[in-house]
Amino acid sequence: METGITSVPENMGHPNRHVILGIILIGVAMAVVDGIVVSIALPTITGYFNVDVAQSQWVITAYLVTETSLLLIFGRISEHLGKVRLFMIGFVIFTASSLACGLANNLPLLIIFRVVQATGAAMVFSISAAIIFSIFPKGEQGRAMGYLGATIAITSIAAPMLGGFITEALGWEYIFLINVPIGIFLFLLAMKYLKIEETLQERISMDWIGAITLVGAMVTLILLLGELAQGVRASLLVLIYFLIFLAVLALFLMNERKHPFPLLDLTIFRIPAFVIPNVTMILVFIAVFMVNIIGPFYFEGVMGLTPSQVGMVFLIAPIIMVIASPITGWLYDRHESPSYAIAGVLITACALVLLAFAALQRDIIIIVLAFVPMAIGNALFQSPNNTEIMRALPPRKLGIASSVSATVRNLGMTLGVSISSILLTYQLQSAGYSGPVIGADPVLLSWSISTIMVVAAVLCFGGATVLLLRKFFVTR
Repeated sequence: METGITSVPENMGHPNRHVILGIILIGVAMAVVDGIVVSIALPTITGYFNVDVAQSQWVITAYLVTETSLLLIFGRISEHLGKVRLFMIGFVIFTASSLACGLANNLPLLIIFRVVQATGAAMVFSISAAIIFSIFPKGEQGRAMGYLGATIAITSIAAPMLGGFITEALGWEYIFLINVPIGIFLFLLAMKYLKIEETLQERISMDWIGAITLVGAMVTLILLLGELAQGVRASLLVLIYFLIFLAVLALFLMNERKHPFPLLDLTIFRIPAFVIPNVTMILVFIAVFMVNIIGPFYFEGVMGLTPSQVGMVFLIAPIIMVIASPITGWLYDRHESPSYAIAGVLITACALVLLAFAALQRDIIIIVLAFVPMAIGNALFQSPNNTEIMRALPPRKLGIASSVSATVRNLGMTLGVSISSILLTYQLQSAGYSGPVIGADPVLLSWSISTIMVVAAVLCFGGATVLLLRKFFVTR
């Protein structure tokens, strides 16, 4: 079964591929931003609805859990419904629910609409890489994937600053309402240009047990990490969440092995060319997001910078990645080699070591300079690694390759946020401090954050080691 109008010649690519790339990247950027931007507005939302943080944080958690849980499910559905159709439906849902979020007059309604918004975001995000990969010829795929990696990284870093500006200037509602005109314009553009040829499955047997257990595993993992981030004291709730997570994950894996049409085809994890870049990606994303989360606490609590000054520091990486990522993709298209990704992870790791040292010295010049190689390293890694993931599986499995990589990426972000929060809380409480992070002794805070940066560097060195092992398992 085929859908769409425009065929994609293998060696030429889609005639409207650059317009389609722009549509997909803006959609991805909106989905990524809305997963992060609310964190800045959370204090305002908490006060607006007159609730406590334990209640209002579900505005973030509900979105995160929903999106991460549904990525694989929609990747599977796209094989029958079509990637383009799923993207269009998802974008309509995302835009409409953004309007609903902005107009919500109580917290429960806002949380419900955030779940709907995350559902639309998961539809968009799950197949974005597959669409981009399919419309570009082989000689341009690396550069196109570089744009995707840069978009995710840039919007992830810029989202907090954007959220702070919008909340302060217009109000928290507008971090959602701003999506509406952009979404309408983008939908009209997609109606005209987003038309590609797809071969679809006539029928699809949804693995409902797999879907339910996957959602259950994701939810309990997020709850477990959230409970651990509350402090060092072990609790019965932590043990309960941990046991439930293990049990549900075991059920999911057993079901996937036996189901004739599994949600996640576990045989793809027998392909080293697919597994190795995904393992490296989750390690790198954990490391980078550890820095993204704890960095502002360091700059404000130790260096005494204002939020706007912190935002300026964190703009260094996006500016560099806008330039470096496409260049890396262009180079990779002309000389395919795993050396780019390996070099990128090693450079990132070394930059994190430098950041850890500078954090102890409280040297703002070294800190700012360290952001430059970290951004360059990330750019060197993203495009080649993303391209290798998409090329590792046959064309008929582009949807599952895209959704798995999106899930891994999201999970890496989530774990980075949680692990950094857990480590920071543990170190401060072990030193006898239990107040606000910004109010901690600067010496204690700088030591704690420096330690977390070392952990992030170790994760990156581990990722580079994994990539180095590739030559023993993968033949080109």
